[in-house]
Amino acid sequence: MQEPRLRKLQSQGVHHITLVGADRQTSIDFWEGVLGMPFVFEQPNLDRPAESHLYFDPGDGRLITVFTNEERGADPERTPTDPGCVHHLAFALSQATFRQTVERLDERGIRHSGVKDRGFMDSIYFEDPLGLLIELASYRFEPPAGFTHAEVLLEAHRIRVEREDYNIEPVHVADAIEILVARSRGSLSDDRSAKQPYNRVRQT
Repeated sequence: MQEPRLRKLQSQGVHHITLVGADRQTSIDFWEGVLGMPFVFEQPNLDRPAESHLYFDPGDGRLITVFTNEERGADPERTPTDPGCVHHLAFALSQATFRQTVERLDERGIRHSGVKDRGFMDSIYFEDPLGLLIELASYRFEPPAGFTHAEVLLEAHRIRVEREDYNIEPVHVADAIEILVARSRGSLSDDRSAKQPYNRVRQT
């Protein structure tokens, strides 16, 4: 008997992430009041009526949702990082906002990691009021039109491995962008390699 052909359950993006929160106001004050995510929807937790279910828009139309219960207090102890647990959540910032992040966290007395150099992006880490590690990340590049950040990083990864470099650096990203543009855009030139036009002697 022939084995059935396995097929994937193809994902098309993150639908939502749900967290267990404490009281309702703590969630609103953090997700909207610190991270600027509009509070867009609320209803009971349909699996546990004693809880409420709050929905926040992280900026791309996807959702961060939080189960809240007025009998739960905020516990700032670091959430578990055992296998199978969430290590951290990362949210995208513009470079303009990212450059203000240290100052704005300091204004609230929130302890943070300071800016971390990740080669292709900058990151800052801190904990939410319940001890969940939050990363605020800002890419150092914009992908070419028609491509995603993930596609650029995939190409940059291939370049890094081929060159036997330890981690992705800006040069890998820049070269990846050049490759993707050459691959996806036509040209009338037979030779599209880099040139040095400034060395030519001007004809008089």
